[in-house]
Amino acid sequence: MIYLHIPFCKQKCSYCNFHFSTSLKFKEEMIASMKKEIFLRKDELENRNLKSLYFGGGTPSVLEVDDLKSIIDAVLKYFTFDSDIEITLEANPDDLDKHFLQQLAGTAINRLSIGTQSFFDEDLKMMNRAHNAAEAEASIKRAQDYGFENISIDLIYGSPTSSFEIWKENLNKTIALEVPHISSYALTVEPKTALNQWIIQNKIQAPKEEEQNQEFYYMTGFLKDHGFDHYEISNFGKPGFHSRHNSAYWKYQEYLGIGPSAHSYNGRNERSWNIANNKLYIDQLNHGRIPKETEILSEKDQFNEMLMIGLRTFWGVDLASMKEKFSSEMLERFQKDIQNKVEDGILITENNHLKIPERHWFMADGIASDLFMV
Repeated sequence: MIYLHIPFCKQKCSYCNFHFSTSLKFKEEMIASMKKEIFLRKDELENRNLKSLYFGGGTPSVLEVDDLKSIIDAVLKYFTFDSDIEITLEANPDDLDKHFLQQLAGTAINRLSIGTQSFFDEDLKMMNRAHNAAEAEASIKRAQDYGFENISIDLIYGSPTSSFEIWKENLNKTIALEVPHISSYALTVEPKTALNQWIIQNKIQAPKEEEQNQEFYYMTGFLKDHGFDHYEISNFGKPGFHSRHNSAYWKYQEYLGIGPSAHSYNGRNERSWNIANNKLYIDQLNHGRIPKETEILSEKDQFNEMLMIGLRTFWGVDLASMKEKFSSEMLERFQKDIQNKVEDGILITENNHLKIPERHWFMADGIASDLFMV
């Protein structure tokens, strides 16, 4: 699969430092550079028949539809699309007006990931979002009117401007809108953001872990009762609507990232990432050089990543695959490390897969890190 990291954004969010110019000159230079990178890296994927193409990072929906089509055409010069390929566009609600959606419906893009965040204005103001609650709801309905059925929305829980009752209303609204996929994350406070400064200045309360825990477990039960699969800690999808793009990450498959800051993985032991600086990215490609750094993963690195990723999903970690991939010495140590956690019910084995029971998912990262090889 290919991930296109598009560095265009209209505003800086209160919990994010991602902000780039959208000037016409910069846009043209960046798109031309990304097309050069696609050409230079066309041989990196073993499988050139793509099952997923993802426009993400920043706000790709600020591009013109013709720009998106030209990038898709550039990909098609060197790759083929699977008959039921999933092509996703990340979008802000305020970008999805009738004109944009009407044009977008005539492209190969067939999935929208909408940065809704909340259906309440107080939450959206705190997050410094450009849209309001009414636009959040209207954008979803408009997208459906133009034939987009495969829609994912982002929802943030544990916000200090929210409450348990407001969180329940957010979920009720999502069900009423018949959205088939939800990515939901606890609000986190990053350094050097406006949100962090507001907390330091006592203008707003810090998120409370116990409240986030309560809202997380309410969400898991509520969405399962409404037909969603809880297939990754932060992701819920109706059958047939699981994200193929993200599932490839979680199943440790190869992917190619194009654009500043984009990451790639060869499915085995090599991970790479592009430089983040836009000017250097463009300059490097103008000189025919791929602007990336590469890391060769050690056996321990691969082992730890497979655990961290796999234990966040309802598939779990494939023990047969681990047996093929890692040394007997490492696996023997691993069996000893998991014994107590299995006996305590923190880990379970089903169909030769190691899993964390859902009741412990909120602590999954800590459970996985306890098993890391150091």
